[in-house]
Amino acid sequence: MLTIGQLAAYAGVTVRAVRHYHHLGLLPEPERDDSGYRRYSARAVVDLIKIRTLAGAGVPLSQIGRMLDAGPSGFAEQIQRIDDHLRTEIERLENSRKQIAQLAAGDGLVVPPEVAHYLDRLRQLGVAEPIVAGERDGWILMSARWPDDVREIIPAKLAYLDDPQHIRVYRILSDLIGLDPADTRNDALLVELADLMAAAAEQAAAAGDADPDEMQQDNLTFDLMDALAVESDPRVERLFGLIRERGWARWTRLDRMPQ
Repeated sequence: MLTIGQLAAYAGVTVRAVRHYHHLGLLPEPERDDSGYRRYSARAVVDLIKIRTLAGAGVPLSQIGRMLDAGPSGFAEQIQRIDDHLRTEIERLENSRKQIAQLAAGDGLVVPPEVAHYLDRLRQLGVAEPIVAGERDGWILMSARWPDDVREIIPAKLAYLDDPQHIRVYRILSDLIGLDPADTRNDALLVELADLMAAAAEQAAAAGDADPDEMQQDNLTFDLMDALAVESDPRVERLFGLIRERGWARWTRLDRMPQ
């Protein structure tokens, strides 16, 4: 009947594809005739079209052989399994598309929308981008650990942005970013920063402000936030020391130094 070239052309595939299907055992390779050519039957054409159709629908080649050998019920069952897998994959890809779309929103990809709004407010206030980025990284750590608690404390954080003393903290941090670590002005700024942070901690403690219980009982995230700050700028070690001198064990949580 047909040569391999004619078979491939009729089924709409390449000769190379036909040979690949031979290699995988999906399409039997006929014996050579007396003239030395392999001749393909009408059944081979039908089988090749089935293989091409299933492969074009996304069925893995490793599964096509079993599907061709299965009866009607078995074929339908395997089709259903493939469809279920494709549905799951589509949902995964749709979620990935949503995440990729959030890249345009910047911070919204890695933190809750409430936190992204807070970070945008910092930018509107003129806070230096490296400081905003450091703040974002701290919120990433917190959001991964306590997503619900983070949403609860954001309103209070936003309210702080109406406090000139709180804004001054960010102004000093932004000024420090622009200074060489060896600049003599660093120490004065760090001292002022420690004073402001200690005063804010005293004010919050007096007002009864406290992190949710889940946060208070878990030190790991706060340890990571402190370490992240030190890794970002060695001057933070000096700041930590100044804050401890003022009676506070951390700058990220209301922890007083032991008496």
